[in-house]
Amino acid sequence: MAEKKIFAGPRVKRIRASLDLTQTAMAEALGISPSYLNLIERNQRPLTVQLLLKLATVYKVDLDELQGEAAGAVGHLREIFADPLLAGEVPGEHELVELADAAPNAATALVKLYRAYKEQTARLSDLAALLAQEGHETTLSGARLPMDEVRGTLERRANFFARIEDAAEAFHARLAPGDDLSGALKAWLRSEHGIAVRLLPVEAMPNLRRRYDRHSMRLFLSDRLSPFDQTRELAMEAVLLSIGADIATELDGLGLDGDEARRIARFELARYAAHALMMPYGAFLSAALRNRYDIDLLRSRFAVSFEQAANRLTTLARPGSTGVPFFLVEMDHAGNVLRLAGAQGFPRTRFGGLCPKLNIHSAFAQPAQLLVDRVEMPDGGGFLTVSRTLKGPQMPFSERVRRSAVLIGCDIAHRDEVVYGAAATATIPVGTACRLCERRGCLSRAEPPLTRPLGLDEMVTGLSAFDFQ
Repeated sequence: MAEKKIFAGPRVKRIRASLDLTQTAMAEALGISPSYLNLIERNQRPLTVQLLLKLATVYKVDLDELQGEAAGAVGHLREIFADPLLAGEVPGEHELVELADAAPNAATALVKLYRAYKEQTARLSDLAALLAQEGHETTLSGARLPMDEVRGTLERRANFFARIEDAAEAFHARLAPGDDLSGALKAWLRSEHGIAVRLLPVEAMPNLRRRYDRHSMRLFLSDRLSPFDQTRELAMEAVLLSIGADIATELDGLGLDGDEARRIARFELARYAAHALMMPYGAFLSAALRNRYDIDLLRSRFAVSFEQAANRLTTLARPGSTGVPFFLVEMDHAGNVLRLAGAQGFPRTRFGGLCPKLNIHSAFAQPAQLLVDRVEMPDGGGFLTVSRTLKGPQMPFSERVRRSAVLIGCDIAHRDEVVYGAAATATIPVGTACRLCERRGCLSRAEPPLTRPLGLDEMVTGLSAFDFQ
């Protein structure tokens, strides 16, 4: 069997330097020539098994240290050079391996520096939020991905698009779908555009929700989707064809930079338009007022999902015909925020949405149950919040179910207008986010506040892991 060749020159050189040995002295101890050791240290000759054993015996070297590939350091370096600021700087992973191998201390320093940079970026972002909360305009911004630009733009503005609402209502009136919007959309696609709709099994379309084949004029939908989501996909295709000009006009008004950001925003506006078609504004607002914003009654009335009805409640901001100004947060079980929206823009500075005491986090322990809370902010303001888990597309037995949770809320001043108000008896003290919250003794605190120095008193231990002065 051929010997395994191990090139570990820089590591052998570090061992020699740490012992303050010359090449001649180390070569003599290993029973090789100085010139051969020189070639080994320059990675021009491999370390054989015999030499590995000799190094381990003479210098008590850990063989794993010599044979390893510094995989941990390479992984950290790979993360650093995946940052958009450094993308394209390193042509291949071999350079990362060489850096981790030849200069491990420098690689470790680079990792520490990058982590400090990310930490400072996060602190500046939180500080900007704090300043904005206090009414100070900031210009702190960094390089953002197109998705970040779109999300930021949509979160800051009211979740209402007048041209799309008017056009969707008019389109709904022309369709006259009665109680079968899905059937009416299929018939309209066939008669007006010659598009046939087919439902495909998972094995035929494993990674897609919807696909339009221009050549065969067929729209394929995945049977992973619930009937409500299938209807939304049909509605999205229909509104892009029927009211595309109105969607384009609203898209231009967002002032986005770059084609990718515009493409993402166009999808979001098409999704908005689909909801407007499935739940026409006038009829939906009337039903919402009549049922005191009971989401389960609304979803039954319009044959939509809980998530679709909840999203629609955040859009009731038509001038002269408004509803309760709801806002919405959707996140996954790991705490990743998937969506923020509000009838007046998402109230990030007043509500935040990242406090671990919010009932959206508790919802994952009680799937499909409605959790209602009255929460109080540090400044005395209050909100009524309703949370519930959402189930994603149907998964086969071998895959893990995708579940997220949605929190829909409104100012506590609207409590008597909403059916859930009477259920919110206790008041839960929360904050916008741990780094901006100065509540003392909070058992849920995950990070220290930016605004206070830590209380490093060895004689006193508080309830929180991050006590502060």
